[in-house]
Amino acid sequence: MSTQTDAEVAIQAAAAGAAVVCAKYGVPLARYDKSPTDFATEADLEAERAILEVLRAARPADAVIGEEYGADGQAARTWLVDPLCGTLNFAAETPLFSVNVALKGPGVAAVAQPLSGEVFWTDGTTAAVRRDGADAPATPSATSLLIDVDVDDPPGSDRLGARILTDPTLLATFGLRVSSTTLTLAWVAVGRRAGYITNGALVDSVHFTAGIQLCQAAGCVVTDFRGQPVHTGPGLVVAADAATHDRLLEVVSRCLR
Repeated sequence: MSTQTDAEVAIQAAAAGAAVVCAKYGVPLARYDKSPTDFATEADLEAERAILEVLRAARPADAVIGEEYGADGQAARTWLVDPLCGTLNFAAETPLFSVNVALKGPGVAAVAQPLSGEVFWTDGTTAAVRRDGADAPATPSATSLLIDVDVDDPPGSDRLGARILTDPTLLATFGLRVSSTTLTLAWVAVGRRAGYITNGALVDSVHFTAGIQLCQAAGCVVTDFRGQPVHTGPGLVVAADAATHDRLLEVVSRCLR
């Protein structure tokens, strides 16, 4: 087992995946369809293999659950890997996507933004963004007044995301965005977004876990749609501060009626 800390392993793994994604950006790639609007590319597959190589070398006894290759091993410690969150954006050469690596339980996570070279990371206690080898503290702020809303609602949710996007109270206060990637959770942690709302499936999610753990460590307000601890009930509301969180909860509650 490597002498690296879990956070260092997460950063290295996310960076390895990001290097693959960056190299493949703008290059014609084969697609592997999952549904009419969901697919993987060779970049997804190769990035996950690069991440797995790092994790297996540094933490050979740990289990891994990956977006593309599924579960590998059984252990008390499990890593969750999304090698390319925002594949549709990536394939359309829209530079909004990330590489997510999280260790369940301890709160360790890394979210890499391939084209910027940044890695947003947490050791479970503190959170930071690494640029050119230097770390700066993750500092949430609501000053941008930008809220990201996930509109990829699960079946049976009655298009909650779309209703939130047209809520007049929210529109009067905030600028609303749909980026279609959990990269925006990392942006809440560092003050580039004021908040984030999703009705997606969250428990042990390869998509959301890294961003949630990052926001929690950064000091964001992170709850379900009822204002209870995340995973207690449905949905996710993340905000840079309590005042913003209260406003977002009010809107969610109204749209759920």
